[in-house]
Amino acid sequence: MTSAASRDGYGSALLEMADDERVVVLEADLGKSTKSCLFRAEYPERSFSMGIAEQNMMLVAAGMASTGKIPFASTFAIFTERGFEQVRNGIARPNLVVHLCGSHGGIHTGTDGSSAQSIEDLAIYRTLPNMTVMHPCDDLSTKSLTKSLLNHQRPSYTRTARNKTKRIYTEEQAASLEIGKFSIVREGSDVAILACGVMVAEAIDAAEFLANQGVDATVVDVHTLKPFDHGCLKSIAEKCGAIVTAEDHSIIGGLGGAVSESLASNHPTPLERVGVKDEFGMSGQPAELMKHYGLTVSDIVDAAKRAMSRRTA
Repeated sequence: MTSAASRDGYGSALLEMADDERVVVLEADLGKSTKSCLFRAEYPERSFSMGIAEQNMMLVAAGMASTGKIPFASTFAIFTERGFEQVRNGIARPNLVVHLCGSHGGIHTGTDGSSAQSIEDLAIYRTLPNMTVMHPCDDLSTKSLTKSLLNHQRPSYTRTARNKTKRIYTEEQAASLEIGKFSIVREGSDVAILACGVMVAEAIDAAEFLANQGVDATVVDVHTLKPFDHGCLKSIAEKCGAIVTAEDHSIIGGLGGAVSESLASNHPTPLERVGVKDEFGMSGQPAELMKHYGLTVSDIVDAAKRAMSRRTA
């Protein structure tokens, strides 16, 4: 099976949007890592290297947006947080259409260690009014959803990953994805596994493992955490009666938080959350860290069984 990193999809999308002269690209000394360097190489006159000055980058992007440009600004996920106040007051509050990309999010980043592993970024940006928040699972879905931002009338934050994971979608399938709409990648009726980012591939593997044990699982790619697809979640909860969330992020405020909030308001359902348990990361190889923090296929399988055991007839 083909594998690729979602950050590659971001870089490809920038190039494919280049015909629109409103598109400008900003980076904070990490364009090679976020893949905005691909756009810079072809369109240097519309690329802006801001140096290690993330707060400045946010407000420069806001200024560009106020003149009709469509800025795409990227750095590591953890470093976007340095400019949070500027994002809040300079971008989200006036609803200026700036699109942020935070690469290398989560503990899957590996050896960079806890200071560079953002396990709270999705939660932080979900709190901002006007903000769209996405975490695609592969390069093709990242490319498609990033290109959709060209006509999106709100600011956004997209998290991408450094390491390669299995490609989930074909080009045609990815092109059909819509911002704010869940993507059901596997149909089942016994339990539903909702995942985002690198955990979608793990969720699919967990569903296949469960199938061998007679459990039919739905798998959902929640590529957009905000706006949230409440209607689809309610339908899935009614059908399956047991839910698992899986994310390379804190279980507080991210996907697990969004699903908890929605279920509590619309259709209370047994829920188990697979994610980082209110602690910081550490340095290690991705596979080692996924095991240490309970983000493996077996952890998802165990969570599914717990959720189903809590289901009432």
